[in-house]
Amino acid sequence: MKNKIATEIPGVFKIELFHAGDDRGSFTKVFHGPSMKDWDLPFELAESYFSVSQKGVVRGMHFQIPPEDHEKIVYCNTGKLNDVLLDIREDSPTFGKSISLPLGGSDRYAVYVPKGIAHGFEVLKDNTMMTYLVSSAHAPEFDKGILWNSFNHEWETQNPTLSQRDQEFPSFENFKTPF
Repeated sequence: MKNKIATEIPGVFKIELFHAGDDRGSFTKVFHGPSMKDWDLPFELAESYFSVSQKGVVRGMHFQIPPEDHEKIVYCNTGKLNDVLLDIREDSPTFGKSISLPLGGSDRYAVYVPKGIAHGFEVLKDNTMMTYLVSSAHAPEFDKGILWNSFNHEWETQNPTLSQRDQEFPSFENFKTPF
């Protein structure tokens, strides 16, 4: 991890990853605890997982509510996607604001997602792999979401493939934030 880059949402950072390549292939470091500590970004790994999706899929907008809320570090191993983040922290100056960060391809970035940020992404290339490092284990009863198209964000994907669960989330307007 080489550098953290602020975004328009306080507490959300793009993280420039260490990457080296030669005739053998490449090596990318996706997590470095001492850097996180130096940057004053709280993170203790509790769980890691990945998803593989096809072009046109939208996943999100997901988060866990207190007391099982968590920070995430996400990165795109292969493929290409737009990572979408929505601030749902009521006292935040950017409450209700969303941003989109391109990940994948030749980019070597991860995204640090603090508590109180809903997270999702739209897939731009087949067989795109997204990896998640998470600071608390999945707790289904605290796992919540906001309807993907109910807030001020322009998606590239017009008719996405969505899970039934993601289609049934409440709209941003009807969501009562615990953050």
